[in-house]
Amino acid sequence: MMNKQIALITGATSGIGEACARKFAEGGYNLILTGRNAQKLNAIAAELQQTGVEVVALVFDVRQAEAARKAWEGLDAAWQQVDVLINNAGLALGLEKEYEGDPTDWEIMIDTNIKGLLTMTRLVVPGMVARNQGHVINIGSVAGDAAYAGGNVYCATKAAVKTISDGLRIDVAESAVRVTTIKPGLVETNFSVVRFHGDTERAKPVYQGIEPLTGADIADVAFYAASAPKHVQIAEVLVLATHQASGSVIYREK
Repeated sequence: MMNKQIALITGATSGIGEACARKFAEGGYNLILTGRNAQKLNAIAAELQQTGVEVVALVFDVRQAEAARKAWEGLDAAWQQVDVLINNAGLALGLEKEYEGDPTDWEIMIDTNIKGLLTMTRLVVPGMVARNQGHVINIGSVAGDAAYAGGNVYCATKAAVKTISDGLRIDVAESAVRVTTIKPGLVETNFSVVRFHGDTERAKPVYQGIEPLTGADIADVAFYAASAPKHVQIAEVLVLATHQASGSVIYREK
């Protein structure tokens, strides 16, 4: 194991997180994968181990800071030598006007998208700084650049991801630790199904009339950033589908 780099990926059971797990395994990384769904997580881990990499599956919710800490501290010292941390776990819930929104949805988004990212950063990055090497890749969103109708709190959490990433980059500038923010646009995953609380019919129109990005497209960007020469820091990447101009401007074929 010591001859391979280690990537820790949160939210690895679907979408961008799963795609990153597959891409980094293909690139020869050993993996620490986290997620809430034990069955899915263990199935992905078992599949990727068949490709010749080592995989540790940690089942916990990033919203639970104490559970995250226990899982991290339970790792062998060798596994704590993480080279790449991909803070991917995140979600959107609801598309209501701010004054009509569900406070429970707000809490879940804030606790996952912001506080969960901070929890994992606090656990992993001190070791990177001590070793004077490492890379943090935070998955933000085009939604963090400007609010769109109904996006209010979700957009705010992704704006926070950008700001937190920028702040971390400043904080580690004296070290060789790199920080990248990837801001995807329209990516076809289960994102919209989750946003609409499992309503697949309501989620369908989100991707109609346009060829959206895939989780694999974003994983490619993450791997490119991690593979850049050590003196090169890909600070921020905005990735949109060809017919998407911003978070709210999308050309759809009839």
